[in-house]
Amino acid sequence: MPSVPVDFMPGVELSRRLHDDAVRPLLSRHLPDLTYSAALIGTGSEVLGFDTRRSTDHDWGPRLHLFLTADDLARHGARVDDLLGERLPATIAGYPTSLVPSEHGTRHLRHTAGPVQHGVVIAELGDWLTGHLGFDPLTGVTPEDWLATPTQTLAEVTAGAVHHDGLGVLAAARRALAWYPDDVWRYVLACQWQRVSQEEPFVGRCGEVGDELGSAVVAARLVRDLMRLRLLIDRAYPPYSKWLGTAFARLPDTGRLAATLAAALAADNWRDRERHLVTAYETTAARHNDLGLTAPVDPRTRHFHGRPFRVLHAERFARALIDAIGDPALRALPLTGAIDQFVDSTDVLGHRTRSRTLTAALYPLDR
Repeated sequence: MPSVPVDFMPGVELSRRLHDDAVRPLLSRHLPDLTYSAALIGTGSEVLGFDTRRSTDHDWGPRLHLFLTADDLARHGARVDDLLGERLPATIAGYPTSLVPSEHGTRHLRHTAGPVQHGVVIAELGDWLTGHLGFDPLTGVTPEDWLATPTQTLAEVTAGAVHHDGLGVLAAARRALAWYPDDVWRYVLACQWQRVSQEEPFVGRCGEVGDELGSAVVAARLVRDLMRLRLLIDRAYPPYSKWLGTAFARLPDTGRLAATLAAALAADNWRDRERHLVTAYETTAARHNDLGLTAPVDPRTRHFHGRPFRVLHAERFARALIDAIGDPALRALPLTGAIDQFVDSTDVLGHRTRSRTLTAALYPLDR
């Protein structure tokens, strides 16, 4: 762990201090006519507000994105980089401003001699957005763009903080990505309900043949899908697995649901697992009906056909959502969903070309 102040400062606040106390004064003094936007967005637990003192051990520190026009980047980008390296203070709020690369590719807070190895990314906004998302939202967001982009990535651009928007377009880009259009939202919700429907009866079926471990694994998958579903219902982009529970816990009015899901995971037999999941299904179904995105759907569970397992038959919610979609191209898509609803590989979800290529192959939308 690097030497850092005893009182932890969240990374978003540290980024603001870097901009307000150091970067803005330097630019005002040396390049007073330069127009720029400054923000902390992109990767990093601090962007989502989930960082703690533990986060300071790598790829964390006084960081900032400094966006210039294409002409200004070509004309002044190198000078700004040099200026920051030569003139930034050695510390901000007690934290070193140097983030030193390691042999493993991570960067670490270190006190250094000579130029500051700063954490300011200098870029043209459209290029940065295209590199991070796979498209530029300032030129429009298509259904294909929405479906090819992991929710973690959408959260990385819409969370964080904008410290200054001199270009006047960064806020517009974030507004364009703030949430799915209603038809895309209905489609993504339908696909999440469909995932639930496909495994509902397996908790009981595994348990019935004495496979309590298999039953517990299925229950854990259903808990994960219900957590993601509730985040989507509440218009919150689900983050990747490390922060899923943290994001879920911050939703309003989910304390009782969280306790029910925890009880399902802790149960040592399939009947108790099923009982807790039934409560979670019905709670989530009622919340769906509150949205008004479809006509009301009966939120009560029932037996799985003639078998003694209680299920919601969640496909009923998927069908209602699909029937409410106005866009015929979206309505005709298979119920596989956005990229992170049918792919669970970090090496795909973290790679824009792979995720967009897979989505385009699955959804050749004709418009």
